[in-house]
Amino acid sequence: MKKIKLTKEEKDIVASFERGEWKPVRNSRQEIARHRQYARNTLRKDRRVNIRISSKDLEELQTIALQEGIPYQTLMGSVLHRYASGRLSDRGIRGYRGA
Repeated sequence: MKKIKLTKEEKDIVASFERGEWKPVRNSRQEIARHRQYARNTLRKDRRVNIRISSKDLEELQTIALQEGIPYQTLMGSVLHRYASGRLSDRGIRGYRGA
């Protein structure tokens, strides 16, 4: 059997689980439904916006999106969402990579 390499974060999660720090959620179906609704509300794209940006910036975004394997408009929306929610790093758009 092939040994799976875990990241530090994954190792921390396994160790936490093995120490018994994880507790079952009461009413798991209700919790799942509640979090699904949160996701729907967060991810729903219900507004359209037109912006002007430089050709150079657009080309950079398209290149990054191509490298990430996602549409450039999805990348732009993700960057804006992360900025609006305070989760965009100080490294700027280049810091987005797989975040």
